[in-house]
Amino acid sequence: MYLEQLSVLNFKNHPDSKLSFTDNINCFVGDNGSGKTNLLDAIHYLSFTKSFFTKQDAFNIYNDQPFLSVEGIFQKEEKKNVVQVAVKSGVKKVVKKDKKNYERMADHIGLFPLVMVSPTDTELLKAGSDLRRKYMDSVISQFNRDYLEALIKYAKLLTQRNAMLKQMYRSSTFNSSLLELYDEQMHPIAHFIYDTRKEFVNQLTPIFLKYYQQISNNKEDVSIIYQSQLEEQNYIELTKSSIEKDRMSHFSSVGIHKDDLFFGLSGHPVKKRGSQGQQKTFVLSLKLAQFDFMKSTLKFKPMLLLDDIFDKLDDNRVEHLMKLVGDHHFGQIFVTDTHPLRSADIFNNIKADFKLFHIKNGAVEKEV
Repeated sequence: MYLEQLSVLNFKNHPDSKLSFTDNINCFVGDNGSGKTNLLDAIHYLSFTKSFFTKQDAFNIYNDQPFLSVEGIFQKEEKKNVVQVAVKSGVKKVVKKDKKNYERMADHIGLFPLVMVSPTDTELLKAGSDLRRKYMDSVISQFNRDYLEALIKYAKLLTQRNAMLKQMYRSSTFNSSLLELYDEQMHPIAHFIYDTRKEFVNQLTPIFLKYYQQISNNKEDVSIIYQSQLEEQNYIELTKSSIEKDRMSHFSSVGIHKDDLFFGLSGHPVKKRGSQGQQKTFVLSLKLAQFDFMKSTLKFKPMLLLDDIFDKLDDNRVEHLMKLVGDHHFGQIFVTDTHPLRSADIFNNIKADFKLFHIKNGAVEKEV
């Protein structure tokens, strides 16, 4: 699978850009702020129907224009697919595949998968647990449709349960039997999500450890541990034991929406114990492990998006990554860089087929 063409209209700082790609390496070069990363984000839109960086779609519309459009032509299994995402202020976002609208955007997730490596990845180590849950969910949802459906159902029931708790609080009433009706519905869904996440982490961790040792060239004790309240009790037992806390806080205090990942270095959080180099190695190893895991599960190579890696990684990490690129370990790759000559030298040295796009002020100035 690979992306043949990309067209963006009124997207971020790109009023109108059209690009045709090679199925190997495509490099966007230009100054900071020129719009390189925005092209990666446009590709992310085609895969996930949303931005990697911005929660609100309207914030991605160029200047005062009324809409944005991102369109891509994919080659997959000897068939071309046209994907379009259109956003208009105040109107529901439209996602189409081969000119047919999706009734639910969730039906698109996983069809054109990708792995994004970004300087912001260290936030996975430093931010709250919600970001690490979203990371697990975004990866698993690209290859497991049942898991995505379970997430949607659980989120809907959780929202309704929380609304009921708030309503009881406002009316100074409390009826545990009504909450139990929700808990009975959420119980099997919560355990399915828990089991799937646990299996995912168990399979991902050995791949992650291999990459970490290769990149760091040492034997540091690193770990990924899945943490869930369901490890100790089943969902029904958890909700029964927390019923008084839920009543007082008028919020569902237990469940898989509290799950987390512990990223460790010698038994301590890597965000506290690890150096900048160790933290960068950790998240790069995690993303490369994610790529290998998805490739093995999907039976084809997802796209790999590498944002600003040459500026953010030291020579050792870049050398290891480029060795994998030269060995054709990955499929189609998109890279951003501030130095055109550096990119050309790196890819020429590994004898890779590549295409260079010079980006300036939200436009493709030239292709090489």
